[in-house]
Amino acid sequence: MSLKVAVEKRLESFALDVRFDAPTPGIVALFGPSGCGKSTTINIIAGLLVPDRGEISLDDDVLLDSRRRIAVAAERRGIGYVFQDARLFPHLNVASNLRYAQRRAPYVSLERVLALLDLEPLLSRRAHQLSGGERQRVAIGRALLSQPRLLLLDEPLAALDRDRREEVLPYLETLRDQLSIPMIYVSHQFDEVLRLATHLVLMQSGTVAAEGGITQMSLDPKLRVLIGPDAVGAVIDGTVIGADAASGLTRVRLGNGEIKVEAARLAAGTRMRVQLLARDVIVSTRMPQYLSVRNSVQGVVTAIDDDSTGKAGGVGSDLVSIDIGAGASILARVTRAATRELELAVGAPAWALVKAVSLRGHSFPAPGLPREHGPTAEQR
Repeated sequence: MSLKVAVEKRLESFALDVRFDAPTPGIVALFGPSGCGKSTTINIIAGLLVPDRGEISLDDDVLLDSRRRIAVAAERRGIGYVFQDARLFPHLNVASNLRYAQRRAPYVSLERVLALLDLEPLLSRRAHQLSGGERQRVAIGRALLSQPRLLLLDEPLAALDRDRREEVLPYLETLRDQLSIPMIYVSHQFDEVLRLATHLVLMQSGTVAAEGGITQMSLDPKLRVLIGPDAVGAVIDGTVIGADAASGLTRVRLGNGEIKVEAARLAAGTRMRVQLLARDVIVSTRMPQYLSVRNSVQGVVTAIDDDSTGKAGGVGSDLVSIDIGAGASILARVTRAATRELELAVGAPAWALVKAVSLRGHSFPAPGLPREHGPTAEQR
């Protein structure tokens, strides 16, 4: 099951030529600098903008094929859209805003949406009585109540301050993990992408520079150019093993190893996304002993790259990739002198010593979309 997009559009001096194939369900993040074509792309997917040519299909259902002259009308695509501004009806309270959307899909459970987004305390309020984060939660709820086959979110947190963004992000994680609705999330904030994305489409100047799973893409040199040297690092989806009795920390399985982190008590089996910044990883060619750094994971060196995005313009530093098993890799930034003195080479054993771990939220095994959220072909 996948979302396939291949569209072209010229807008005055700007040319868009975007092609990607992302698995569904999950969150596909379109990430890149302002003006690279992210919003134009999702407007074409939504049917709000007609491309010069292209093809769009969702799980083999063709929404657009310019060669065969297929172009499903926007209102028939079954797509929900959440904009930067919530666009709530100001003369209606939250309950009425939600019920207005539910008229299009009366078989959707309002109670389910209220619970997912914690909207019940807000039902009697009007838009001007809500915080920015609350308005966006209502807007997301309204989009869900239209029973979309695909949910588009165009920088939904861009107008919020940091506190309000942190308020909304956990709800978006919940939607990702507990619903089977594929989502496309547009952002130029990499921390949002890290927390939410399952698939990353990296855009530059109207084209796709690279795409892939978030773990794979966190290691891609093209991404390093955009996010800057301090944000370079591996993103890994680990699994909680349980609490460590001696330290009280939470044990998390990463690849074939494990680390201990400070986190709320979570049940064994809970998935947890972590980011290990390259600047916070030390490399050893021998099993570490008698060190204050407690987290170390064994692996094998798979690549040593010139750190061309380093603070000193790449002079004197390398990025070392260490495969720690189960499809996971860690990046470490080391000086070129250390590379020589440790005799680091592809295929050599190595231990990654992790000084700091950034937790990017946690997720749960998705139970699948409840029946009331899964429209049949007749209902669509």
